[in-house]
This record gives sequence, C-alpha cells and structure tokens, in this order.
Amino acid sequence: MRPVCLRANASAQMGQGAYIFGCEGLELSPLEAQFFRDANPWGFILFARNVETKEQLRRLTNDLRDTVGWHAPILIDQEGGRVQRLRGPIWREFEPPLDDILTKSDPKRAMWLRGRLIADDLAGVGIDVNCAPTLDVASDLTHPFLRNRCYGTDPATVAHMGRAMVDGMAAGGVAAVMKHIPGHGRGTADSHKNLPRVSASRAKLEVDFVPFKALNDLPMGMSAHIVMEAIDPERPATQSPACIDVIRNEIGFNGLLMTDDLSMQALDGTVFERGHKALEAGCDIVLHCNGDLIEMQSVAALGYMSDLAQRRADYAANSRPKAPRLTTQTIDIAALDAEFQSL
Repeated sequence: MRPVCLRANASAQMGQGAYIFGCEGLELSPLEAQFFRDANPWGFILFARNVETKEQLRRLTNDLRDTVGWHAPILIDQEGGRVQRLRGPIWREFEPPLDDILTKSDPKRAMWLRGRLIADDLAGVGIDVNCAPTLDVASDLTHPFLRNRCYGTDPATVAHMGRAMVDGMAAGGVAAVMKHIPGHGRGTADSHKNLPRVSASRAKLEVDFVPFKALNDLPMGMSAHIVMEAIDPERPATQSPACIDVIRNEIGFNGLLMTDDLSMQALDGTVFERGHKALEAGCDIVLHCNGDLIEMQSVAALGYMSDLAQRRADYAANSRPKAPRLTTQTIDIAALDAEFQSL
C-alpha cells in the first residue's frame, strides 16, 4: 500500500490552518472558494447537505482541493445506521455497527467487509478519510445517541472489531479517524446538546482506554467532549491538558489529534474560544462542521498549526492508503458485497 504524496502549494509552505472546515451546500460559492484559498485549511469534512449525486460529489471534492492546491484530506462520517451521510439508493445502506457485530455469523470478517464496502463508496467520489471506528466501550448506561454506534460492550471486542474496520477501509483506499478519545461510552448525555460528566474512578476509566491503546498506531484520532472527573473535573477532554496528557502518554497516541465538532453544544463560549482552549490544551487541529461562513472566519483566526502538529498532519496526509482502482489490483466488489450479505 503506497502513501499519497503531499503536494504543498505556496500557502501550505507558509503554514496550514489549524482547522478542518465544512461547506454550506452542494457546490462552492465564490465567497467560500476565496475564503478557503485565503484560510488554507488542512482538510474538509462533508455532510448530507453536501450530497446529491456521484457526479456532483466528485465535482465538489475536486473543487475543495483546488482551493488549497493539493490533494487535501476530505473527511466524512460514514459509520452506518443513522450516522451515514451517503444514503441509498445511490450508495449502500448499513445497519448500526453494534447491530452487525451482534448478529453476523462472523463479526470480525463482517467488519472488514463493511469497511471495504464503505471505502468503495467513499473513494469513488473523492473522499479519503472516514471518521470511524467508534472505539467507545458501550454499556447499558451509554446514551442512545452513541450506544449502537459502538463496536462492543467489552474493550477487547471493541479493539478487534475496530481494527478489522480500519483494515477493511485501508484496503479500499480510505483512512480512519478513531473516536472519541479517551472514551465516551460512559456518557449518559448527548454531547451534541449537553456536556456529559463521568464520575467513574480512575481505575474504571482505564477500561475505556484499552481499545485506543490497541489502535494507538493510527495516524488520526478525534477527541471526546466529555468530562472525566477523576482526571479533570473542570474541563471536557477536548479542552483538558490533563486528559490530553493521558491520550499522549498513557494511551500512547502520537498521531494527529483533532477535536470533535466545535459546533456541538457540549462546549461553552464562541467557536473561536472553544477552538482556542482546545489548541491550548494540546489538540493539534480543530474540526468545524456546520459550514457557517461567519463562524469559519472566526475559527480561521486561530491561525496555523504548531510545528509539531504540522508534522503529525503531514504524516497523516502522506500515510493515506492508495485506492485500489489506481493500481493494477483487481477487486471483485460484487463478490465482497454478496459475502457480507451472506453473513
């Protein structure tokens, strides 16, 4: 598997923005295109509002990359279940991950196939990073917004299923972002609306760290908007130096650490203040998803990545797997799809 070469333009040589941005609609407006040229985000993220047809989506991913002058990472959330931005009948529909893991006759193989088939859908329209797997350990207390997006109720299963998903996506030319570090499974609130707080002891929290330790070699990870009181009772992990110290030194993750979406209401303050606190705490880059141009202009005031963050970002960009369709490799996707259904 050969890496995608990083092709830096003049603005990238001056520094890349410490942010990943979304856009508002199905195509770039002239204002958006000029803003992205000036702000030079490291990458982009797409949502259902940006999706209509394969041809339209290919144009959009090409246009986004044209604004920054290189093959910038383009992210999406294509987990399956309710969190999948590409939908049928054009694209494949998937059950929530936990449902497949609990019902498939060979769940590990099913997760590899699931990752490979999702990658086939994404790579065909120019998307090369999927915000998956969700490595949070589920329990009966996990909030419904998250529970069936998880990969199991014990850390070993989550790690094994997560690795299979990562490997399947990589085989199809799509990189992974593991989430939500250092663990969101104990959250009993929806962090899109409220800030979850976890009172579990430090020893119990270490169970949640296990899947992230097992996959700490991945180049990209996403932080959790959740307070772990035994580590930092004042700040969510995204903005907590103590939690990020756990991520780096106990979990052992040295890849590119991006925030979960700054627009989520678990965080207080303006989007600039939210992003500033996250970067100050030790996140490498912030994720802003809603496509609001005024908010993005505010986030862009955060400036460039630090030197260390830029090195991590360069490694993440260059380690993206190459799509098989660009090689001599022949893949019978229909056979893989039939195998997945047969399980």
